[in-house]
Amino acid sequence: MKDEAETIQFKGSFTQQEPMPDAAITAATAVLKHGRLHRYNLAADEVGEASLLEREFAAYTGADYALAVTSGGYALATALRALDIAADEPVLTNAFTLAPVPGAIAAVGASPVFVETTEALVIDLDDLVAKARESGAKVLMLSHMRGHQPDMDKLMAVAEAHGLVVIEDCAHTMGGTAQGRISGRHGKIACYSTQTYKHLNSGEGGLLITDDADVAARATLLSGSYMLYERHGAGPEASVFEPFRDETPNVSGRMDNLRAAILRPQLELLPNRVARWAALHDAMEDALRGAPGLHLIDRASGLERVGSSFQFLMPDKRGPWIADFVARCAARGVELKWFGAERAHGFTSTYRHWAYADRPLLPRTDSVLAGLLDMRLPLTFTLQDCEVIARIIRDETCFAG
Repeated sequence: MKDEAETIQFKGSFTQQEPMPDAAITAATAVLKHGRLHRYNLAADEVGEASLLEREFAAYTGADYALAVTSGGYALATALRALDIAADEPVLTNAFTLAPVPGAIAAVGASPVFVETTEALVIDLDDLVAKARESGAKVLMLSHMRGHQPDMDKLMAVAEAHGLVVIEDCAHTMGGTAQGRISGRHGKIACYSTQTYKHLNSGEGGLLITDDADVAARATLLSGSYMLYERHGAGPEASVFEPFRDETPNVSGRMDNLRAAILRPQLELLPNRVARWAALHDAMEDALRGAPGLHLIDRASGLERVGSSFQFLMPDKRGPWIADFVARCAARGVELKWFGAERAHGFTSTYRHWAYADRPLLPRTDSVLAGLLDMRLPLTFTLQDCEVIARIIRDETCFAG
């Protein structure tokens, strides 16, 4: 007869997001009623939802310029194009990241150069120095994967010493801070995602910010401005566009007014969402602390992390045991993703799976990923849900195998 603990099941969904706030529904309905979804299709004296979003996001981040686009991945590729990255040029990036990051590098014809990842799930600064010297790269596309950020002051000192331009991938850190600064305000360019599982939800969408007027102008033209760049809410003066307007290709990726209308009311809710994610993450961490064989990720000092997902390590377990552990948790309703599997599964592909990029020897990263487990913490969860999930995980860590 099974122990009562073994019969506990989690009935919630790891993929169910909160409903849209009423203000977003009202704003979206207004756009649908007037029909002007294209960002440049405006009535007389109308600013447009996409332009308003750009203004508000620039104000939120403190950036001089903001551009609303179709996805976070598009923003990343646009950032590289705006820096005029050449074909086959090396671009440094974390070995632990999601596929759209090296995908953006490969999409512009450049070559991803992977940098080791530490046990704290951040880029290894010593290996960054070595790879910068070996590759001669001019750009670091820094992925704040799963909300984990390195000491940004130290990283920027390394970047300055080696002449690296930093593009920050902030898909998992929108609303967070590092050393007291909004995530994305250390590098030259920052890119954000508003895909459903990110911190603002428009299904798909992205934002790019910068203080560099030339970068902003080139990015706007790349997004497909049709020389209507003066209708943007947070763009450079028209004169800045002149050197680039006829030589910059249109790689269309504009955000439409419908998605912008959905996002604007959510931006006001972001600080509250960050606080709620922190409470869920803290509850999960407290409930799992001390579980046998399970190592929690060290928290970096000076970091306000957005806890929309949760990671832990099982460094002493072998692959077959972890695969079985994931299956046993799933049978009880707890969806864990494992980054150590031989084949890519869902979003858990790793640098070993991306055949379009060179796969160097990265022993430290391999060791980390072999025992790395991940799960979403949607805001539809409660603190009580976290207790149940943690109890199931703790139960299954005790399985001898």
